[in-house]
Amino acid sequence: MKNMILITAFCFALFSSCKKEEDLSCGADENYNPVIEPANFVASITNPFYPLAPGSVYKYEEGDETIEVSVLNETKVVAGVTCVVVHDVVKVLGILVEDTYDWYAQDIDGNVWYFGEDVSNYENGVFADKDGSWETDVDGAKPGIIMLASQVLELPYRQEYYFENAEDWGKVVAKNLTVTTPYDTFTNCIKTEDWNGVEPGIIEHKYFAPGIGFVKEETASGAFLELVEIL
Repeated sequence: MKNMILITAFCFALFSSCKKEEDLSCGADENYNPVIEPANFVASITNPFYPLAPGSVYKYEEGDETIEVSVLNETKVVAGVTCVVVHDVVKVLGILVEDTYDWYAQDIDGNVWYFGEDVSNYENGVFADKDGSWETDVDGAKPGIIMLASQVLELPYRQEYYFENAEDWGKVVAKNLTVTTPYDTFTNCIKTEDWNGVEPGIIEHKYFAPGIGFVKEETASGAFLELVEIL
């Protein structure tokens, strides 16, 4: 119950500065101050739409692009919270484009929080920069929620907040969907709409299956990134 109060405060902070959906990329947000208490977080991430079991590996494809997502058997403490580490590797035509470590943790109510990412970008297979990296409590960066415990339709939420660097938002726009990918057909899925406050106007839709998590994405260009294998 205590953490539910924190989540309510989180949602209030979200709406206090951006009153309408079209304002949800409204620049620096001094009112967004999620309260993080390490005692309110649990060791495992079991949210049915975002389960992260250590040792799991998911592979996705979209044209020439492949993404391999591995839930590692290691943790990282961020802002006093022990986070699960997820390793994402993006390749195009087999050439490395991005190598990222993400940090997630689940609170006692089942909300999955995103605490930051260590991004390495590559050009022609050669390291280029760390653009997109951020960590909670470093240089003003704050965590967001990547998946709510309760799927409330049309409720916008911050997924991350590092002003002018990482400002992703999301909201659930549909439930109880059937989604087919090369790997399998899934029922009772949810669909989210995601956008980036740094690049307004770019909208993506993602699909999450219970017990699996992310299975499909419709990109801003209209292409589909789909789950092709689970190891």
